[in-house]
Amino acid sequence: MNEQYDLKVTSIAKEKIKEHLDSAKDDCEFPLGFRLAVAGGGCSGFRYEMALEEMESERDIDYNFEIEGIPFLVDMMSWNYIEGATLDFNDSLLQSGFMIKDNPNASSTCGCGESFSI
Repeated sequence: MNEQYDLKVTSIAKEKIKEHLDSAKDDCEFPLGFRLAVAGGGCSGFRYEMALEEMESERDIDYNFEIEGIPFLVDMMSWNYIEGATLDFNDSLLQSGFMIKDNPNASSTCGCGESFSI
């Protein structure tokens, strides 16, 4: 799809995604993409899920787009919850990993940044 997608990705998050994609690509038969999803659960009702996923075929339920050469995969339901948000990478003594912040669709977010409510 060549539509514009409103997802911001910080420079550190882009760097970390590219590192993960590069280190995992030799073990995969198909090209890899970065999957973003929202599922029920977490301390606030919904939680974010992120993973590398082989893109063996496009699914009609997915939005597939690139940001600076990074392929992203988001199912349509999840997109309604993360559109306009920022994907960041936190690297501190207490926590290291990807997180969603500044989500305009969330009415509240838990302190860990991994779950939210609407």
